[in-house]
Amino acid sequence: MPLLPRFRPLGLSAAIAAIVLAGLSPGAVLADANSTPGSAQNVSVNAQTGPVIKSENDKRSYRSLTLNNGLRVLLVSDPGADKAAAAMDVEVGSAQDPKDVLGLAHFLEHMLFLGTDRYPDPDAYQDFITKHGGNHNAFTASQDTNYFFDIEPEAFDEALPRFARFFVAPQFNAEYVDRERHAVNSEYQARMQDDGRRVYEAVEKALNPEHPFNRFSVGSLDTLQDTDAGSLRQRLVDFYTAHYGAGVMRLSLVGPQSLDALEKLTRSNFSDVPNRDLKRPEIDIPLVTQGELPARLEVKALKQERELAFMFPIDDPIEHYRTQPVSYLANLIGHEGEGSLLAALKAKGWADALSAGGGLSDGHNAMLSIDITLTPEGAKHQPEIRAALFDYLALVRKQGINDWRYAEQAKLGEQKFRFQQRSSPVDLASSLAMMMTRYPVKEVLAAPYLMQNFDAALLDKTLARLTQDNLLEVYSGPNVAGDEQGQWFKAPYTLTRLSDDDATSSAATDGASASTADSLANQLALPAPNPYLASDFRVLELPNAAPTQLLDEPGAELWYQGNDSFGVPQAEWRFGLLNPEISSSVEEQVMSRVLAAWLNESLNARLYPARLAGQDALAYAHGRGITLQFSGWRDGQQPEMREVLDQLVNGEIVPATLERITQRLRRNLQNRAQAPLYSQLGRSLSETLIGPLATTPQMMAALDTVNSQTLDAFRKHFLARLHVQAMVTGNLTAKQASDTGQLVVNGLAPRVTREAIPTLEVRQISQQTALRPNSTRSDAGALRYLQGEDRTLQSQARLAVLGQLIEAPFYSRLRTDEQLGYIVSASYSPMLDAPGLSMLVQSPSKDSKTLFSRMDAFMTEFDTRVQALDESALTSYRQAVIDSLTQKPRRLSELAARNWNELSFGWTGFDRRQQLVAAVKQVNPEDIRATWQRLRNADSLELAFDPGTPSDFDQRIPKLALPALPEAPRAQAEATTSAPSAQPTSNAQH
Repeated sequence: MPLLPRFRPLGLSAAIAAIVLAGLSPGAVLADANSTPGSAQNVSVNAQTGPVIKSENDKRSYRSLTLNNGLRVLLVSDPGADKAAAAMDVEVGSAQDPKDVLGLAHFLEHMLFLGTDRYPDPDAYQDFITKHGGNHNAFTASQDTNYFFDIEPEAFDEALPRFARFFVAPQFNAEYVDRERHAVNSEYQARMQDDGRRVYEAVEKALNPEHPFNRFSVGSLDTLQDTDAGSLRQRLVDFYTAHYGAGVMRLSLVGPQSLDALEKLTRSNFSDVPNRDLKRPEIDIPLVTQGELPARLEVKALKQERELAFMFPIDDPIEHYRTQPVSYLANLIGHEGEGSLLAALKAKGWADALSAGGGLSDGHNAMLSIDITLTPEGAKHQPEIRAALFDYLALVRKQGINDWRYAEQAKLGEQKFRFQQRSSPVDLASSLAMMMTRYPVKEVLAAPYLMQNFDAALLDKTLARLTQDNLLEVYSGPNVAGDEQGQWFKAPYTLTRLSDDDATSSAATDGASASTADSLANQLALPAPNPYLASDFRVLELPNAAPTQLLDEPGAELWYQGNDSFGVPQAEWRFGLLNPEISSSVEEQVMSRVLAAWLNESLNARLYPARLAGQDALAYAHGRGITLQFSGWRDGQQPEMREVLDQLVNGEIVPATLERITQRLRRNLQNRAQAPLYSQLGRSLSETLIGPLATTPQMMAALDTVNSQTLDAFRKHFLARLHVQAMVTGNLTAKQASDTGQLVVNGLAPRVTREAIPTLEVRQISQQTALRPNSTRSDAGALRYLQGEDRTLQSQARLAVLGQLIEAPFYSRLRTDEQLGYIVSASYSPMLDAPGLSMLVQSPSKDSKTLFSRMDAFMTEFDTRVQALDESALTSYRQAVIDSLTQKPRRLSELAARNWNELSFGWTGFDRRQQLVAAVKQVNPEDIRATWQRLRNADSLELAFDPGTPSDFDQRIPKLALPALPEAPRAQAEATTSAPSAQPTSNAQH
């Protein structure tokens, strides 16, 4: 499927995620790889030689080559990489599905993994990758299918042949065809209640039905079956032969190996990929045809969310990627500062968010979309909101096409590119492979940042398409009835075709509404020159040293680690505002969330230009208080900190703003039951074991008590009982850190000692516990959690290795062999620093009792594997955990997060990872056997959901009496999260 994982999730880079989500068009109209861009106004491209234009921060080496079979390749040698990675992008996707076998491209993506001529075992690839500390994934987009993996560098030369044979001689075994079509159907069933898919299916009905983007792409049992044209397997083989060939593939390898070594691996493994003389399919069918617009579409949403989208067909901007006309206009329309459309709508209490940008694109046609998240009140004023949007667009036409605005955006793009930090090898490989289909190889890194040629005529031409007679207006909300229903995702919708006169009259309003629209128009203004632009970009040379304490007072502590290794003049600040009473009641917890949300919201318009300039400020609540986070250029952080502090201490709590915030928080609580089932089960696990045992009804009731007076009283009480724990990591001197940190401490005047702040507790599963969370999903789900006996490093190490061992066989048995569902996983899943294993299955066809019974059977089967485990078999799994723990941070933000975790758990030696590595090295087969046996005999926590069975979660949670899990001995005081593969939860923030 397009974005969701088949195995363990790997994140997509921002650039590639944008391409997948927007369906960006191919680079068929672009210059070849040797073309020279026009005069540069931002990223300095002409001064660079070599295969790619890269940031001056980028120390990697690149090589571009084309094999004899026509396969184009980009190699990246990164001596500092902890992993090696490969990605293959195939220039075919769901847009090429045969009309009688919808979902075939996605089905092929699934089938490709299940054995090749040289590696026929369907689990061989996955087992090898997992055994050597790697991950793999793939996605199917409209015009691309992208396959990628990463692994320990030492195993790369053995992994590549397994990967390469997918594109040479996949088996497509008939025995797996029916099994895997059920897996695809499970994936489809799991997403049927996703509002995004439901709305998009309705949007497809408003556009040209002949366009290949406007049809079902996931696949189901109804679409993936034998036809008169041949069996499903034969259609699969035919599709592969017709669309998979070296000439329409792009390969990228990234690793610490030399370029020569990478080239040798490429030629030895990928020269056999057949060419087949294929070209990327071109879509020449219009996205919208005469008479289809203007139109209005209303779609029923399952969540308590109201969205209003304005979608305008435009020419695909890919040809003008060096000018970025859509990016320029989207920046103006989506601005959130004072005078912006969003600020005006927020002031009326009508909107919570607004975004603008490119949407669907196919090489010829595209969509520019403006999306507004409405409040319930805003949903009643859609005509006025529409009128305000077109007033703002008129303002952009009149005053917004300026070379100084373009130069400012270009300057910010240049700064981002110049100080680009490293991404993971697999993110880079996947992104490069796809970018090579869009842009000349030389510009695959720079293209998203280029703004070189101010072209007022081009901007005016694009703006000219943003009119009421060229508009698809889409409203989605829970109150829509609908007179039709989507075929696949079953959303009720109403589509109304409008004439040009209807579109014009729909913008007209009655007297009262017209007065409101005029009032809104008077509030609109285009952004002024950004006052927050940084100017000091010197990277200071600093010693490589561990964090040290600069401030040690009864009420405050400040820790500092200077760093120049990332080559960025930036600093990451965390100020933990810790209060000993914050977790004493549900009301205190809810108030802290409201206070943090109010602080963010009340400063959004004022500080939005700072965010654009690279200065970010964020407040978030957690179990011990509120953390203030500041990230960005070293130059200019103090003014932003002063504004945040002043607002926190003295800012007026405007009732209308607070009402919008509490409404949003209330909707978030109401929407929990509509979340993906696996997500809801995971959240319930975290809520059961960490933090106050608060139920959704209790939090809703607490929100009902919030008003300006009660929040102001809480603010004063909260600020009067603070201990400030601060950490800064970045490119600044100790004196700069001390001066800035002291500024914040002085502004807060904390009085509470660190000893008064409670430690972070994890509850012990001291009795067999079964709970049923609430969900509206149609699948069944089962999550079993096996908890370690304590929080020592030894327990963490043993369960981390055990998690590495159990991951692949659990997936192979319950997902691949038994086909219980699409979402299947077993992994090491610590709660804070408390180790544990989680087993999860979500199924469209089996109930939770059956799922737990199949887990039982697997655990019995796994007993044999554990008993047979010897040192030689254990070595690679243990090393995979060590490799994960010793992975170097790639970005300043990663280093800052590590430091903050260590400090927040009291590990002031900042060496927890090193100590955990030492503990992992000591794990032997007997340790694994003893640990597994203890888990088998211990009580577990089971979370189950079956459609139609009532939830007991909110009734039982307040009465649940679980003691605290024993902490580590004081010598190991409060080690932080030890998760090679753990995903942080909101409750774990601090």
